[in-house]
Amino acid sequence: MSPRQSRSRSVFNDLIVSQGRETLQRGNPMRHIYFWVFLLATGLNAATGSALDRQPAAIYHARREALAEKLEGGVAILFAANEPALEYQQYRQDEDFYYLTGWNEPGAALLIESPVAAHDRASARGYREVMLLPIRNLRMERYTGVKLDAASAGAANRIGIDEVRSMADLPGILIEDLGKDPRALSGIWSQTDVPQAKPALAWAAVTLGAADAPAFLDVRRPVAELRASKDNGELELVRKATDASIQAQLAMIHAVKPGASERAITGLLIQKMLGGGCERPSYPPIVASGSNSTVLHYSASENILKSGDVVVVDAAGEFSMYASDITRTVPVGGRFTDRQREIYNIVLGAQRAAEAAFVAGKSRENDPLHKYADSLDTIAWKYMNEHGKDLHGEPLGKYFIHGIGHLVGIDVHDPFDYTKPLGQKMIFTIEPGIYIPEEKIGIRIEDIYYADDQGKLIQLTQKLPHTADEIEAEMKSGSPGAPASE
Repeated sequence: MSPRQSRSRSVFNDLIVSQGRETLQRGNPMRHIYFWVFLLATGLNAATGSALDRQPAAIYHARREALAEKLEGGVAILFAANEPALEYQQYRQDEDFYYLTGWNEPGAALLIESPVAAHDRASARGYREVMLLPIRNLRMERYTGVKLDAASAGAANRIGIDEVRSMADLPGILIEDLGKDPRALSGIWSQTDVPQAKPALAWAAVTLGAADAPAFLDVRRPVAELRASKDNGELELVRKATDASIQAQLAMIHAVKPGASERAITGLLIQKMLGGGCERPSYPPIVASGSNSTVLHYSASENILKSGDVVVVDAAGEFSMYASDITRTVPVGGRFTDRQREIYNIVLGAQRAAEAAFVAGKSRENDPLHKYADSLDTIAWKYMNEHGKDLHGEPLGKYFIHGIGHLVGIDVHDPFDYTKPLGQKMIFTIEPGIYIPEEKIGIRIEDIYYADDQGKLIQLTQKLPHTADEIEAEMKSGSPGAPASE
């Protein structure tokens, strides 16, 4: 997937919701079929869906303590995602909230108090963590399923947290803490993009006689620093998402034929991802054939595949909140033309050059303007310029129009400061591409990698075909993953 920094899960949710509204308002039959097949496949009759694979409670507790160390004596309040208003809307937990709790129910809040030493106006305070659960709505639970609240037996053990309180207690807890040291009002961290955060802080300020609540600090920044390095459990979840996505990509390779529709290929990809255990695609799949292959964010899926064209398929699934991200480019007629093969080989060579140049703690990526001479982007771009020309004799580097990769985790684009180098235990993509509208040729090859604790680069998508010959052989084989016919 080309670096799409704003392509979050909320965009996908909005897509599904808008399709549902269009179905109801316009009676569009194709969208009607796609929309309801998607709902049936994902089990969206209940807003929160099925259970996720969750890591041991000690892992989440350690993450919360690590965050507390970054709060500089402050208090963090993180809010869970809200329950959708309509049951056909897809629910997905807030990424940072899930990273710190592993809790997938909506409407909760997490409060973390970092320890502070005694000073002239306040006594010492130790570490504290509290999960605040919303009051149960028994009527809505008939639609969405039974929820946990603070009065539920064993709630703290089930969540794996020190203390559980009702959401109604949040103002009182804040007031109690801030009453001991009103200066702490300027040390509250929360999500700047979540609407619940502002009124909670404003009410606490009012109780202390402050006319206006100060702006709170953005908690997503220190959480992003923690999320950059993946533990073994996170690696395993990304592997599961990747394995299911590999099967979807193999099924796609076998389904690509002249006369097939982009929409049908999209449906097949989603079916295979969900059949492999994913709860949803990591992002709206891109199936772009012909001239559409040169459009990075093409999403209409409205064309019929034609022999002689290539199709760029950027599609992967999400397993227990962890994403994968894969792109393959396939010749519709089963064989690349000489020119398509030439461009494909240059893109593959650029990817391999970037792989070979990777050094943990030194290499950067997502550098489309080539500010860093040793970034993976610059290395791939130079390879393209040195190995091919367009129809006018110009180097091909100018047709590489996006960053070469991004971190992957709970978000398909995990947050990261790309002025910093990639380090050990990070998961990221390397995805060079060349897009030449004049020739109706777009080629992108995207794989997902893990830098282990020794800095060794491990590709998680090795089971997929990579070379042009391997792609063609897979298309000829009898079934996904079967040996190619002679």
